Amino acid sequence: MTDLTPVRRALISVSDKTGLTELATALAERGVEILSTGGSARAMREAGIAVRDVAEVTGYPEMMDGRVKTLHPAVHGGLLALRDDPLHLAAMEDHNIGAIDLLVVNLYPFEETVAQGADYDSCIENIDIGGPAMIRAAAKNHAFVTVVVDVEDYTPLLAELDAHDGQSSLAFRKRLAQIAYARTGAYDAAVSTWMADAIGEAVPRRRVFAGRLAQKLRYGENPHQAAAFYLDGSARPGLATATQHQGKELSYNNINDTDAAFELVSEFLPEGGPACAIIKHANPCGVARGATLLEAYQKAFDCDRTSAFGGIVALNGRLDQQTAEAMAEIFTEVVIAPGADDAAIAVFEKKKNLRLLTAPGLANTADTGMAWRQVSGGLLVQDRDNGRVDLDDLRVVTRVKPTEAQMADLLFAWKVAKHVKSNAIVYVKDGATVGVGAGQMSRVDSALIAAKKARRMAEALGLDAPLTQGSAVASDAFFPFADGLMEAAAAGATCVIQPGGSMRDDDVIAAADEAGLAMVLTGMRHFRH
Repeated sequence: MTDLTPVRRALISVSDKTGLTELATALAERGVEILSTGGSARAMREAGIAVRDVAEVTGYPEMMDGRVKTLHPAVHGGLLALRDDPLHLAAMEDHNIGAIDLLVVNLYPFEETVAQGADYDSCIENIDIGGPAMIRAAAKNHAFVTVVVDVEDYTPLLAELDAHDGQSSLAFRKRLAQIAYARTGAYDAAVSTWMADAIGEAVPRRRVFAGRLAQKLRYGENPHQAAAFYLDGSARPGLATATQHQGKELSYNNINDTDAAFELVSEFLPEGGPACAIIKHANPCGVARGATLLEAYQKAFDCDRTSAFGGIVALNGRLDQQTAEAMAEIFTEVVIAPGADDAAIAVFEKKKNLRLLTAPGLANTADTGMAWRQVSGGLLVQDRDNGRVDLDDLRVVTRVKPTEAQMADLLFAWKVAKHVKSNAIVYVKDGATVGVGAGQMSRVDSALIAAKKARRMAEALGLDAPLTQGSAVASDAFFPFADGLMEAAAAGATCVIQPGGSMRDDDVIAAADEAGLAMVLTGMRHFRH
C-alpha cells in the first residue's frame, strides 16, 4: 500500500451541514475539486464555493425523490479503483471515470427520525442507501481513498493535509476507514432494531448492538482492565444524558453505580414527595422519602451510615443548598439529580473528588427497552424490568390485613427490592429503608444480614431498639420455606410483601398467621443478578 496519497478530488454529500462550508472552503483553498449533490451542493454554492454536480459526472439527474443519485459506476468506480492496477486505470480511462480521493458523507438522520416518534413510512424514507454504499466503497479502498463520516474529523483531516502537503497518510486513512465501517454498522443496527420493534418481532434471528464512544475510562472494575463508556443513542434521561458540573472523570464503577442509583430513585415520582437513594457497589444502602430532600437524605443515610461513606447519592428533585451542605459532611463519590441550584453547586466547589451530575429529568421506569449482558460466547438479552404493582394488584392472604400506613411501606419496600441484588430482603419503616440484605445465596441470610445492620445502626444512633421493629419487609422472590419469613418476624417486621408462587405458599402463609403478620402477594418477582 502507498503511504501518502494526494487529495485532488472530493465528493461531499452530508445530511448534517455543521461545518460544511468551512470544510469546503478550506479544501477549495488547497486546490481540491469538489463534487456534491442536492442540499450540500446548494449550501456550498450559496457560500461562494465552486461545486460540480454529481449528476454532471454521471450523466444522469437525481431521480425518484433523490433515492437515486450516486449509485453509478462514475461514482463507485472513482472510489473503488486501485490506482496501482493497470487494468483498473485502463477501465477508468475507457469509461471516463475520474478518481475520487476524499469522500465526506454523513447519513440521513434515521436515528433522530425514530427518536422523534415518526411514523413507519417516514422512518423508511430516512434510511440512507447511497451514503452507506459510498462509505463502504471508500473505506474498502482506504489504500488510496480518505473517508470522513463524522463532523469531528473535519479538523483532523485538514491538519493531516497540511502536515503532508495535501496528502493523507495510510495510518490516517486506516483509522478513518475503521470509523466509517463502525458508523455504517451502527446505522444498520439502528434500522434493524427499529424494524424488529415496528413489525413486532420480539426475538429476531439476528440482533445487532452498537454504541458511540462517550468516554475512554482510565480502567474498568480493576486497574488491570481496559474500559470505555459507549452511548446507545437513546434519549433516556440518566447518566448518558447528564451534565457533569465538577469533579474528576467518572470511573467504570462510578458509572455503573450512578446508573443504579438514578434508576432506583426514578421509581419515586416527585409528586409523591422528595426521595433519595444511596448506592454502594450497585446495591442500595439507604432509600427514603421525606418532607424535603434534606429529610429524605438524612433518613436514607441513617439506614446504613457505614456503607454510605464513599457512596453514590441520587435525588428525585432539584438539589438545594441545605441538602448539599449535609452531603458535604462525608465523603461521597457522585451526586446525581434532575437539576441543582447555583448555591448547591457552590457548596461542592471545594470537594474536588465529588462529581456532581444533573440529568434532564427522571428516567421513565415504565419504559420498554432491552437489557443485555455478555456471557462466554454470546449475549443474554431481555426486556428491561419495567414491571410494577399498584395497590389494586396486591392480594392479602393472611387473617391480619395491612393498615393503610403499612401498605404504603410495603409498596415502598417492593420498589426498593426490585433494585437490590438477589436474594433481596428489604425492611422499611415510615417511608425509609431500615435494613437491606443483598446478594446472598440464601434468603434467610439476607434477612439476617439486614437485621444485623439495623441493630448496628440502632446502637450508633442511640436508639432503644432497631428500626426494624414494626417495619414492613419485602422479598424479591417467594419464600421457599417459612424460615426466612420467621427471621424477618424475629427482626420485628409486622407485614410482608412477596411474589408468592412457591409450592409451600400454604405453609408460609400459615406461619405468617401464627406469627400475627399481615402478608400480601404481588404475583410478580424481581430477580436481579
